[in-house]
Amino acid sequence: MKRLRIVFAGVMSSCLLLMSCAPPRPDHPVIGAKNFTEQVVLGELLAQEIEAVMGQRVERRFYLAGSYLCQQALVSGRIDGYVEYSGTALTAILKQPLPQAKDAAAVHATITNLYDSKYHVKVEPGLGFEDTFAMVVRGDEARREGWKTISDVASRAAQMRLGVGYEFQARPDGLAGLEQAYGIHFATPRVMDLGLLYRALEAHQVDIVAGNSTDGPIRALGFTVLEDDRHYFPPYEAVPLIREDSLRKHPEIQVAMDRLAGKVSAAEMQAMNDAVDGKHEDVGDVVRRFRAGKGL
Repeated sequence: MKRLRIVFAGVMSSCLLLMSCAPPRPDHPVIGAKNFTEQVVLGELLAQEIEAVMGQRVERRFYLAGSYLCQQALVSGRIDGYVEYSGTALTAILKQPLPQAKDAAAVHATITNLYDSKYHVKVEPGLGFEDTFAMVVRGDEARREGWKTISDVASRAAQMRLGVGYEFQARPDGLAGLEQAYGIHFATPRVMDLGLLYRALEAHQVDIVAGNSTDGPIRALGFTVLEDDRHYFPPYEAVPLIREDSLRKHPEIQVAMDRLAGKVSAAEMQAMNDAVDGKHEDVGDVVRRFRAGKGL
């Protein structure tokens, strides 16, 4: 009997320990973002719009290190929502195979069903743009060599110094699949923080980088995005992910998400990225100016 009491006490202690480790849920919404400029801009956009609707402070938990950490924060309740990209959600988080038909609506429907059934998370309507992975080269070199597509650099790939972010090297929709789809093999890539990719390209430390199509430095520094002529990459529609219990607790979040649906074009996103990265403007000011221009 004494042994049973000891076991019961141990179980209760473990339960209390687990409960104490669970993050407290604040009364105000919490919006997250990954650790690069566009994500911080989008996180600020969601936060400002929710604040405008609710009249209540929204906590920002930005610079979370990548998709996996954002997903963990979302499902554990440490954040109420963040912006993800549909192709990233499909392959990197939900572990689904790359779709044969790169149909944005079909990908959106698939991730909507899976997030709901697995995690009780709602996939909101898209913000209005896609931010796909992009193979980027220096503009003057592209013009000189006549490079317009990824296939155009295939014969030179083994000699090209490639710069990539940490996720792109490891993801199922990343480097290995790209090389297989195009039948090419780059030299050993330099893996670096996303914020350093374009500096390395400009400084001729690398010859090609795996960036994102709406990155501000592409336009600011005159770089060229090579067309994905074999249509390897899936759609990467920017979609807010919001916990369903958060929507029940704060229904104003849904009002804010509906107001933002379809409001951001790729060109507008790139301009905001450039304002923060290239012109060093405050992200809050950039987002407020954008919202005012949209009548929000």
